Amino acid sequence: MPVASVFRAIVRRSALPETCVLAVVSVLVVVGAAGSMPELAVVALAGAAGSTLAGVRLSRLAAGPDAPTLGTPGGRLARRRAARPRRAAALLHAAVVSAGLTAAVLPLVAVGGRSTAAVAGLAGTAALLGGGLFSLPRRAATPARLWWRRLLDGAVAGACLVLTAWLLLPYAGVPTPVRLVAAMATGLLTGTVLALLTGPDRASGITRCRAGAGLTLLALTLLAALPTGTGTGRTALLAVAPLVTGVLLTAAGVRRVVEAAGEPPPTAPVVWPRVVVPAVGVVLAIVHQLQSGQLPDHTTVVLALAAVPALVARELLTVAPQTAPAQITPAQTAETGTEVRSRAGAGSGAVVGEPVPVGRAALLRALTARSEAAGGTLLVVDLHLTEVPGVSARDDVAAEAVRRARAVTAADDEVIDLAGSGFAVVTGAGALLAYALGARLLEALDRPYEVSGAVLRSRASVGLAELAHGRPEDVLRQADLARRRAVQLGRDRIEWYDAYLEEQLVRRLDLERELPGAVARGELDLVYQPVIGLADRLPVGTEALLRWRSPVLGTVFPAELLPVAEDLDIVGELGVWVLDRACRQVAEWSVGGRRLWMAVNVTTRELISPDFVPRTAAVLAAHGVTPDQLVIEVAEPRVCTELPTVVARLAGLRSMGIRTALDDFRAEQASLAQLRRLPIDLLKVGPEVTEASRDRPLLDVVVTIADRLGAELVAEGLESAHQVEAACRAGCRYGQGYELARPATAERVEAYFEEFPSTSR
Repeated sequence: MPVASVFRAIVRRSALPETCVLAVVSVLVVVGAAGSMPELAVVALAGAAGSTLAGVRLSRLAAGPDAPTLGTPGGRLARRRAARPRRAAALLHAAVVSAGLTAAVLPLVAVGGRSTAAVAGLAGTAALLGGGLFSLPRRAATPARLWWRRLLDGAVAGACLVLTAWLLLPYAGVPTPVRLVAAMATGLLTGTVLALLTGPDRASGITRCRAGAGLTLLALTLLAALPTGTGTGRTALLAVAPLVTGVLLTAAGVRRVVEAAGEPPPTAPVVWPRVVVPAVGVVLAIVHQLQSGQLPDHTTVVLALAAVPALVARELLTVAPQTAPAQITPAQTAETGTEVRSRAGAGSGAVVGEPVPVGRAALLRALTARSEAAGGTLLVVDLHLTEVPGVSARDDVAAEAVRRARAVTAADDEVIDLAGSGFAVVTGAGALLAYALGARLLEALDRPYEVSGAVLRSRASVGLAELAHGRPEDVLRQADLARRRAVQLGRDRIEWYDAYLEEQLVRRLDLERELPGAVARGELDLVYQPVIGLADRLPVGTEALLRWRSPVLGTVFPAELLPVAEDLDIVGELGVWVLDRACRQVAEWSVGGRRLWMAVNVTTRELISPDFVPRTAAVLAAHGVTPDQLVIEVAEPRVCTELPTVVARLAGLRSMGIRTALDDFRAEQASLAQLRRLPIDLLKVGPEVTEASRDRPLLDVVVTIADRLGAELVAEGLESAHQVEAACRAGCRYGQGYELARPATAERVEAYFEEFPSTSR
């Protein structure tokens, strides 16, 4: 089969083989449970089916195309990076084959030798899985404190699951030591898989590989601890689901690492399964034991008490002093003394002219006093003036903000001025009432300020932290972290502190530290997603997608990378590199007469740069690329801020013969009015527009305006055959998405193009 056919089969029909295997395995389990087939035969057939499919997937990934040649910039580094996932795929391929063979030989081995065969297979598979996981690219290191907290959370869940396995696994007649080892392995592996699949990195390919490895080892552990008698009852069937799911999940994870060209950013963890599943398991196990009339034995008591040390350690970690890994400091931390500022006005029992405490030391004393009383909440408020007034005006605004804050707080709440950067409120209210207080503060601070004959406006950000979560210094740091998060998310909002928030902010600081110099170090990379003609399903071009292959942080996507680059004012440097590399690549693909276009995304800041049009022309000339082979894409939501300049730049590009595209088009009324002014050739819409049957009149308006402007519609984000058909019906000429072709390296995309005749679009 040609390489391009394999590529299409993987990207277009990826779920069909897995679905068929799972359906067959389900039938086998039903047949085995009904007693129509020996249980070990069911395990052998199911394991063979899952391992065969997973092995095929992994063998293809292990035999992927070579990395860029050493002659290209960054080629040696790219070769080393490309070799790691292929080496991991080869080792994991051997591991799933070993797991399948272990399950397959059990029915053929004499009854007395089954445990030995299963243990040998378990040991060999574990070694291969360990080597494969070690060879995968490494993600950014987790801060030590968060790592310990996750470990202790997993230990608590694992202890509960070990107890559940000890009480529920039907291993009658199995020696107690073997049963205990099996219960511990089963519980700990289940807890590990649960933690991986609910953690912040659960969508990453590396995490899926680890979870798949855990499930595979869990299945082999269950088989190794089977009773040694002639019959295994229905116990062996318990291994089918984790075995098949484990090998398939391992293959899917490696494929995501290799083909998706990067790992997604962390997301918020899903907490409830890690709390509910172990607790429900323990309750069911105890109820089962009571119903069977059995009393707890010594092992049961010891296992029940095993969760206590982890719970105690976790609580100690929660209340222990917390030091920020990246030395994040709260607002105005340099002030160690106490000042007093006169405050005019009154509210909620305040006395006119009552002095307001100022500075960090005063705040820490207030936090200490409140913590020793009945607890409460700290609110740290940041003020950001939309104008830039003088020093005296800023002081007047700060004094007025404190007065307004005192007017909406309770009589026993304490307001502390943070010397120009904002203020803090120490309240005895709990979480719900403290959040309501934060909302009142935002409303009060949003009103205009009349100072020195001018009218000024301020955008506030509020960070909250509960006083019960540590020492006063820790609470202050936590509230300030939450305030920073509110600022990053756009201000005029309230944010609570949590451990995940701290992890996000630490990662942001890591990004800001590592990103400068990434171009010079050769850490940037491009992947390419083909654009397909929907009428004939032939490729017409590609879109260049930026990836940052950081040796410290792992693969970073544009959604996380570009905001940091804009804040650091280096987005222009990245844009220069992307445009040059993309034009060089399309020039290489054009050898031999193939005429495909290359779409390059630019930010509004790049586009409005005075030298953008002549610099683009110079890059095209340097690589011998004709203007019609380049498409410049700009995102629609950010165009309106600089609309006149954007229109002028797009017109300049079109006058040279370069095509222009509007990305992320939202099909709203404001966007439609804006669309009429933009000189564009391609209009990119998502499936939410093409599938909007209830908004068919609006879709018709989009199609009509695009026709009048001479713009062609490109449907992006197509991830199913249904969405592709909807895009065709909506009148889209081109399509782009996982259902048609996934983003991949230049070598894989070139192999994909080899299946098609040269075209010119």
